[in-house]
Amino acid sequence: MVELRYDPRICRECQTIDCLTKCRHLDFDLDSARQERENILQGKPSRILQDCLTCYACEEYCPYGNHPFYLLVERQEQLGWWPAPKPITKQQILMMAPKGKIVKEQVQAPVINLCYFPMLKDTIRGRLFEGCSSIVGSDIFCNIMWLHFAKNSVIKERVPKVIDTIWRYYLEPNQVREMVCFHDECFGTYTHLAPAFGMEVPFKPIHLFEFLTRRLVSLKDHIRPLGLKAAYQRPCSNRLSPETQPWVDEIFQRIGVERVEREYDGENALCCGAILRAQQREEVADDLQKRNIQDMKAAGATICVFNCPFCLFTLGEMVAQQGLMPILMSELCHFALGEGKIMGR
Repeated sequence: MVELRYDPRICRECQTIDCLTKCRHLDFDLDSARQERENILQGKPSRILQDCLTCYACEEYCPYGNHPFYLLVERQEQLGWWPAPKPITKQQILMMAPKGKIVKEQVQAPVINLCYFPMLKDTIRGRLFEGCSSIVGSDIFCNIMWLHFAKNSVIKERVPKVIDTIWRYYLEPNQVREMVCFHDECFGTYTHLAPAFGMEVPFKPIHLFEFLTRRLVSLKDHIRPLGLKAAYQRPCSNRLSPETQPWVDEIFQRIGVERVEREYDGENALCCGAILRAQQREEVADDLQKRNIQDMKAAGATICVFNCPFCLFTLGEMVAQQGLMPILMSELCHFALGEGKIMGR
């Protein structure tokens, strides 16, 4: 049965309430956090349900893996507290619905899942992705984005079908057991969200950064160190898989890129603002983006590296206007292998 695996006893016994007291966007002391927690557990209206920016961070802050963010989304939907206007939410749900036009494809490992981003197919090229197949389309859209819209019901309905589609139409017929997730959202869906809701995943998800690290190891004799200083824009969905962050540093080290030290990185990362604009929180988005980009510049970064396509689409032009080159991590690796040229070099 697809239901959230959440233990209220663990939550009630928690002394620090990190999910609320560590929130970077709303100020809760321990006493107010206790009251908020009780309201949430009892399904009552609360400040966090109304003001939550849906940045996923509380899911990372919980030391017990008890899924506080997923519970928040459950409560938002139960109480009808929609983070975005209803017409926008309904339009998005309809527009991004599976089309049901699936044809079995001949693929070979490694299989790269591009989710719902056909514009990224040209990134699967060169020595870095030699021998790879890619899959893309609405019917394999991971659907985790509905966490931003208080629609766990859509996730529960669609994600099991997506998992089945990937397995039955692409992987299992071609005797492929692993799938590389290009996007943190897909990796988080299959490694974190699916188990949290009792969904079985018959294949092994591989994070893109693990795949890139493997390839860079095998291609080490072809790497040309880039000598750049990078700010890394950590996507909100990576809060579901913080164990992948060391690969960022390893990739940078292997291609000769320095990850600058800055305030809004790692556990303190700020979201790109894309979802906030969909939620019509323009002033909040403006503030986060301004602080984030100023932090990148102050730290001496010359490039801004992305993994999430939405983060790139949202912040790319803004960072470029401030003199930082926006680039996907995979494209940066292409350049280090001599495949393409970075502007000005």
